[in-house]
Amino acid sequence: MDEQLRVGLVGAGPWARMVHAPGLADHPGTRLTAVWARKPEAAAELAGTYGAEVAADPDELLAAVDAVAFAVPPEVQSGIATTAAERGKHLILEKPVAATLADAERLAGAVRRAGVASLVMLTKRFAPEIREQLDQLREVGGWAGGSVRVLNGALLDGPFSQSPWRHERAPLDDVGPHVFDLIDAALGPITQVIAAHRGEGGLWQLILGHEGGATSGVSLSMALPLNPGVWEVAVFGEHGHRVLADRGTSAQDCFTNLLDDFVAMVQSGTTEHPCDVHRGLYLQRIIDQARRAAGG
Repeated sequence: MDEQLRVGLVGAGPWARMVHAPGLADHPGTRLTAVWARKPEAAAELAGTYGAEVAADPDELLAAVDAVAFAVPPEVQSGIATTAAERGKHLILEKPVAATLADAERLAGAVRRAGVASLVMLTKRFAPEIREQLDQLREVGGWAGGSVRVLNGALLDGPFSQSPWRHERAPLDDVGPHVFDLIDAALGPITQVIAAHRGEGGLWQLILGHEGGATSGVSLSMALPLNPGVWEVAVFGEHGHRVLADRGTSAQDCFTNLLDDFVAMVQSGTTEHPCDVHRGLYLQRIIDQARRAAGG
């Protein structure tokens, strides 16, 4: 690029420190320009590490950048992101894109009207091996069903165990968007949440219906003392049984790949992408349907 995108970062927690800030600072097409967080001392520490400015509030950050990346809870993200889109700023969003379906609809509408680029950090969709395998599954076709198991103890210990929004709404809102996105990409569009149950300890069990007649079963928990945890997405049908193979592409590398796509979108004026805000809205609708099916 002849000129780097000036990107502001909203958030200074573990994910921002581990992935967003170093990724934005190191990518040749972006420059980490400003940081704002609800904890000013955390924003100052992170900004200082990468030579960025500390914004006193979101308005000050928006005035200084071309794009905004988010690493904050969904209820914080959606409002600021909607305002950013209305001011013509491109968006790198976390999942879920909002805390409620109504907020997600407002955000997607603002992005559409403004004509800005947007991407959602659906991490594994930016891993080359996952992209390749999903392409192969779609090419082969004939899949009758699938299964997803994401079971871990992330809420019991580790960098995200003190996150209030995750304790309130995970795993459905946290890992749910990732797995709904993957099984949808593998089997075809999810047309119905046939059944959903939330058991003790936050274990979610769901049955999903897909366009074309396939069904899939999903088991999710972030409060089981499993070490290592389980992350498995599989499909089966007339061509046998296949499991998506994770070959170890790190979250940091996936974010770099996202930034490659993001910079290319901004340069070319493209606003459509398989993982744009409208994909985020689609996944939010599935989350909403699952909660309703489980009784709220």
